[in-house]
Amino acid sequence: MPAPAGYTFTPDPARTPKTRTDAKSFALAVVAGPDAWGPDYVEARPYLSAEDSWPVLPESCVWEAGTLPATVLYSVTTHSEMPAAHGKGRVRVTATVTVHRTADDADWEMSQTLEEALRCPGQTLREGQRITGLMSIGDPGDTGNNFAHDSINERGKFVDDTVKGEQFYGWTQARVGQVTVAVSSRGGAGQEDADLATSMAKASVTMISRTEARLEATS
Repeated sequence: MPAPAGYTFTPDPARTPKTRTDAKSFALAVVAGPDAWGPDYVEARPYLSAEDSWPVLPESCVWEAGTLPATVLYSVTTHSEMPAAHGKGRVRVTATVTVHRTADDADWEMSQTLEEALRCPGQTLREGQRITGLMSIGDPGDTGNNFAHDSINERGKFVDDTVKGEQFYGWTQARVGQVTVAVSSRGGAGQEDADLATSMAKASVTMISRTEARLEATS
């Protein structure tokens, strides 16, 4: 059996963002809104992340606010949710687009992200909310990944002290050239894991497709 061809998309250098202004326009055009997740999702409040916000995970494994790295031109995150209904709890999701200065810078972010899950299988998001049992798998585009230059998938359990039990947690990040796109989902009580994973895939594919369309060479 022949080896998988892998991901073969090549961004057009003439269409890659080179300034912060270009990167901001690019990111806002690509980032997924609630419609990309499914018909039951709506904008959360706040919807957009604060300008130049950049979360970091120190050795304490407690997420905190950091400074936008010099290697990043622009990054934006949207917050959406599926409100609690029909006896099922609220689902909270995020979508992030980060435009790096170079593809190597984006690749380095992917490597750091993979390391974080290995270093911190348990992470505190904020007081009373945490992730446990986190597992991470990387899938570079030269080993059979045919939808991005690199991708990472993480799964674990989301614990909210105000809700009984453990719920679904998923996070996926992919790289196309100098751009990374990421989605996360924190499930509510009674939600099916498979449904939440499907919504994550839809939002991720939407952003990858938008990224390729904006970086593709024109005839």
